[in-house]
Amino acid sequence: MENENVKKLKEAYAAWNNTLGGSNQKWMDLMHDTIRFRSLAGGAQGMEFTRDCDGKVDLERYFAGLAADWEMIHYTPEEYIAEGDRVVVISRCAWRNRNTGKTIDTPKADIFHFSEGKVIDFFEFYDTARTLAGAQPD
Repeated sequence: MENENVKKLKEAYAAWNNTLGGSNQKWMDLMHDTIRFRSLAGGAQGMEFTRDCDGKVDLERYFAGLAADWEMIHYTPEEYIAEGDRVVVISRCAWRNRNTGKTIDTPKADIFHFSEGKVIDFFEFYDTARTLAGAQPD
């Protein structure tokens, strides 16, 4: 039997890919009001929107910055690994930077911690060197 948290994530990733990042509503619905949301880039120059988020209101800033700076080409989850209240999703994704026109393709790992059906902690890992280079003009 499939883990309930995995089912929720599969729906969110499908909506995310199908709208090419145009709708983050499934993600917002999954997040707890006090979500701790972190990204490996950690707010680095050219990726300022990736600084740590504390709570859903702050998370809206992340999604707005992502949509302003990057255009999704695809987001393809390849594997879901669930253990208790944690789920790791291994994916591949590609994005085009709206400012530089550069396209990046990177493996990605997302780590979710659920509590009472909501995500309370999230950390995303990806090729930050490639992504930061994609955000910098030549």
